[in-house]
Parts: sequence; C-alpha cells; structure tokens
Amino acid sequence: MLSTTEAIVLSLQPHSDKAHVLHAYTRAGGRVNYMVYGLGRKNTSGKYSPLSIVQLTTDERSVRTAQLSYVPQTIVQDPYKRTIALFISEVLYHVLRHPMTDEPLYDYLEQAIEQLDRCTEPQNFHLLFLVDLAAKLGFAIPLNPNSQNTHSFNPHPTTRKERQQALRALCDYFEEHVETWQNPKSLDILMEVFD
Repeated sequence: MLSTTEAIVLSLQPHSDKAHVLHAYTRAGGRVNYMVYGLGRKNTSGKYSPLSIVQLTTDERSVRTAQLSYVPQTIVQDPYKRTIALFISEVLYHVLRHPMTDEPLYDYLEQAIEQLDRCTEPQNFHLLFLVDLAAKLGFAIPLNPNSQNTHSFNPHPTTRKERQQALRALCDYFEEHVETWQNPKSLDILMEVFD
C-alpha cells in the first residue's frame, strides 16, 4: 500500500551500486528510513541533499517517487549555508531517532530550513538553532546566571573564537542530554567557516 508524506532529508547513504538508504524525518511518522533505488552510486540527486524538503510517495520500505516541495534559493549555492545545512542534518540524524509523529516539531524544522534559506547573515544560525532545538526536545539550555547548571554560552558571538566556544558548549550540552549523540563530522569544518 502506497502512502504520501512530507519529509526532511537527514542523510542519503549508499547501500549498493543501485540502492541508497534515505534517513528522513517525516510529518506523518517521525524518523523513518527508506530504500531508494535507481540513483546509481554517484548520482544522488539534488532532491536528497541534506535538509531538502520533499514529498515522498512510499511503500513500507522504499521510496516510489520524491518531489521537492520547497526549492531552496541559496542553501545549495552558498558554501556557508551548505555547511550549516550539513551540520544541522547530522545533528538531527543523531537526535531524532524514533518513529513518532510530532507535527509541531516537523513544522518548526521546516520553518527553520526556510529561515536559513532567507537568512542574509548566517554566522550564528546554527547556534541559535541548537538552542531552540534543545528547548523543543525538552532540555532547554538554562540561561539563568544564578543556575548551577548554566553552561558557558554567548548567544550572540561576534568573533570566530566566540563562535567556536559557543558551539563547543552547545555540543557538550547535547552530549549530556542525548544518549545517541555523536559530534557531527562536519563540526570541524563549521568551526573554521566563519570569521
């Protein structure tokens, strides 16, 4: 039986010469993994880029058709935004592990992707995204200066060093609260991207 859902691409990983595994966060079912056939090892298609928003028609195990439902104007072309998108998709890959429907969270993620696309100064976007995501997932970052649990976090860094410190603090905080957390592979690249 075929079904259709909106989905956010988290990762597309090669499985064989003719098949890939699509890890996606869907409006209808939360985190779901599907097989995608016919792309070839190198032709992964732009519709499966990290954080692409797609309309999927699927059976229980595989994607039958996929259409972009939101076409980003800048994320694919801007190297800074592309790096942020890769980082965020890796964060979501490790944090969103369960097939549970959560439409408010899906709506938030979709809006965040559109905001990244429209953003003219994305230097701190990923930092603010992590703060918002932690709150949505139920472990908001305590910013009360009297709290013993307050993490050293500058919400509006202006230099590379301040951004690196903030990003390290946020990743440490996620590691404390998310059992499946792993530092994204793109973290080192993101640390060096913004002056």
